[in-house]
Amino acid sequence: MNVETLITHLIERRETVATAESLTAGLVCATLTEVPGSSAVVRGGLIVYATDLKASLAGVDADLLAAHGAVHPEVAAQLAAGARDRCGATWGLGLTGVAGPAGQDGVAPGTVHVGLAGPDVLTVRTLRLSGDRASVRAGAVRGAFALLGEQLA
Repeated sequence: MNVETLITHLIERRETVATAESLTAGLVCATLTEVPGSSAVVRGGLIVYATDLKASLAGVDADLLAAHGAVHPEVAAQLAAGARDRCGATWGLGLTGVAGPAGQDGVAPGTVHVGLAGPDVLTVRTLRLSGDRASVRAGAVRGAFALLGEQLA
């Protein structure tokens, strides 16, 4: 689903969205706010590029981060839940992954976990993306919009 349609659906449903972003560093939120009228539904976002900020700002369990690292499906789920909770939104999107070119903590470049938290929903989708850093980050944004769009359709 494209970003304009996402914003339209959120407006029609009177619902809001917030993000907690690691590898995309605010790109999801920035893309959402390119759409006129998005201020009615975009609550805000947390940029949690550093691992410690995932815990302190987004509420990700520090023990989870210590045991599995920052790039893990459960981290994405907790980022999404943290964005939703801390920003007071209907929906939370959480993204973590490795944009490359090198791997991180044994995780291959192009591995992205996208979490979505909402009313009666907490889910994660793992993406395997190819290309350079910009391509991986752009693919992560599209993956986040697709996941949210499935719930709004």
